[in-house]
Amino acid sequence: MNFLAHSYISFTDEQIVGQFLQDFIRNKDRFSFPPGIVEGILLHREIDTFTDVHPEIHEAKKVFSPLVRLYSGAFVDVAFDYFLANSLQDIALMHHSERVYKVLRNNMNLFPPTFHRMLEGMERDNWLYHYREDQGIHFSFRNVLNKAKYLDKNLAVFEVFLSNKDQLQFHFKNFFPDLMAHAVDFNNQFRIP
Repeated sequence: MNFLAHSYISFTDEQIVGQFLQDFIRNKDRFSFPPGIVEGILLHREIDTFTDVHPEIHEAKKVFSPLVRLYSGAFVDVAFDYFLANSLQDIALMHHSERVYKVLRNNMNLFPPTFHRMLEGMERDNWLYHYREDQGIHFSFRNVLNKAKYLDKNLAVFEVFLSNKDQLQFHFKNFFPDLMAHAVDFNNQFRIP
């Protein structure tokens, strides 16, 4: 899953921090943070593991794989943030986005400088909120293409998304409730004394 999903499937502010921090730390450092942040790191990993083996994700990847092969999962992640954003009420998505930026800003000391620059752009352009728009998701697809070492930067990934939006949404609707239920179960283990 991508930024919006990982932040949305967080049960505390500390977990939001951990969910974002996961992509910027070494594996050996994952337990060197306060317990609530470690929960977010572990939750991020569990979400990724669950997502990678789910049959709906396997089917959704087939939409992108002829064009981007092994990168298809990254594009499904971005596409699913679009559907998540559009499943939320406008005001709820706006409040969630503002909360996430505030939580991250308040914990900047835990993140490397590369994240500081990314958060600046993320907040300035309100990425989390704009995932609900075609243009916002087009921008995200462009970012994935620009970061991918072995992909042509001009691949028509966005056009593939537009042409297959209904199919991808079908897979999202079948997948996301399973992910939420799994995340709740996983989170409950942190509450056991």
